[in-house]
Amino acid sequence: MPAAPPDRFRLDRLKTPIGEALLVTDGDGHLRMLDWSDFETRLERLLRRQYGAVDLMPGRAPADMRHALDSYFSGDLAQLRAISWRTAGTPFQRKVWKALCSIPAGETLSYGALAARLGIPRAMRAVGLANGANPISVVVPCHRVIGSDGSLTGYGGGLDRKRWLLTHEGAAFRDKPQPGALAA
Repeated sequence: MPAAPPDRFRLDRLKTPIGEALLVTDGDGHLRMLDWSDFETRLERLLRRQYGAVDLMPGRAPADMRHALDSYFSGDLAQLRAISWRTAGTPFQRKVWKALCSIPAGETLSYGALAARLGIPRAMRAVGLANGANPISVVVPCHRVIGSDGSLTGYGGGLDRKRWLLTHEGAAFRDKPQPGALAA
């Protein structure tokens, strides 16, 4: 039996205040992945893991998607909800990613609180792993999940980006001192 043809995706690049975003969209105009140009190798690896063989070609993301992202980075935080997206992933991962979208801009949740919201309060680690596997950074706002003590925790795009995004959205968090930083 012949192998199925690869999925075709377009790769666009968008300048943002926190670096160049990589937007992967499908033929129907849905966002499939959003990552950062300094993690392009990771993006390609995740595409293969989630979709198998893919044909990733340069191409513009839909104008309304680009406009929504530009507007978000300019301060219109509600624009993220206007972006149409689809993901692969397990049913559990998709459930977590959908729940992330219920965290309003300017608010944060801990992994435990997110697990409780999903009705599985003891599954903090599984929720954390699904959060970390989120392929659509910013739009599916995994950056809004912080430690139970209110501190910043890991973010695939780096803690500096997470810090910027949460500050941009007006969210409260506790910033840990940076290694090598002098105490005031």
